[in-house]
Amino acid sequence: MSKQAGSIWEKGVGQGFRSDVQSLTVSAGANYGIAMFGSEEAHHLALLSVAYDHMLGHVVGEGHWCRGNAELRLELFGGAESSLSTESLVGLTPHLRYNFATGTRWIPFIDAGAGVTATTIGPPDLSGTFEFNLQPGIGLLWLVKDKMALSFEARYLHISCAGIHKPNLGLNGLTGLLGVKFFF
Repeated sequence: MSKQAGSIWEKGVGQGFRSDVQSLTVSAGANYGIAMFGSEEAHHLALLSVAYDHMLGHVVGEGHWCRGNAELRLELFGGAESSLSTESLVGLTPHLRYNFATGTRWIPFIDAGAGVTATTIGPPDLSGTFEFNLQPGIGLLWLVKDKMALSFEARYLHISCAGIHKPNLGLNGLTGLLGVKFFF
């Protein structure tokens, strides 16, 4: 199938995205905090996210199960933890995502990001306002329209200062996000 004018697909539906496709994603979800890897407390968070996405090239891996596209994302996220007091956080994270071309409107992906975070969450697990974040994850896009998808993501979230200050126990958790992605 040849590329159609205005289509987001390189060859046909689910056959991989065109290299010039961009998108905006708006997501909401929650982080289930886990006291592990040194953390003393489980930090449960409500999160909102906005991301700008751009495909990095043409479809790779033709003829293989791993056929797909790489995508660069820039995510701005924020959220709050409500325990005895309300604490907040905001972060900016570049991500590298790989979208698998399945030949259907269901597009699984893997994702990894590392960025910076500002937070009011403090001791015993975090030490100051400036922190770093790591976010590996997996997910699934469901193209409900030609240029709109629902996004389902699961990520591991780690926030710490990387030893710049003490304490450096970190915040750890599993994040689930539901979103809407608009292609252009």
